[in-house]
Amino acid sequence: METEKVVPEAEELPKTIVRRVVKDKLHNCSPDTDISVHKDALLAFCESARIFIHYLSATANDICKESKRQTINAEDVLKAIEEIDFTEFVDPLRDSLDEFRQKNAGKRAGTSKSKEEKKKQKVEGEASKKSCGKTEKDKKNEE
Repeated sequence: METEKVVPEAEELPKTIVRRVVKDKLHNCSPDTDISVHKDALLAFCESARIFIHYLSATANDICKESKRQTINAEDVLKAIEEIDFTEFVDPLRDSLDEFRQKNAGKRAGTSKSKEEKKKQKVEGEASKKSCGKTEKDKKNEE
């Protein structure tokens, strides 16, 4: 009798996203045909991806521990990819990571400015409330 392993829900990959990725890749291979993915095939893709993620994260964790650190970083993951013999993916992943960092560097610069502006507005608002006399809190306490 075959026993079925129960995977915690937190470890399951979203089937709709996996289906979309698989269908997009299959469509790239043969754009003129509409390919459907059988439920069992989708389950196999999900389970394979979950196992791969576990293996990759365990390998990256080992690399991180060897460096006497507690937080896995992108370089640990890239080294782990090399270590598990997926070297052909390292350069494209490194390029994607660089592109991601460049996009986020611009976002962070904009975010930090807006945070500073919000902080300044809040301080100015509180200062104007105090200079006008009683604050809303003072008015409520009097009632």
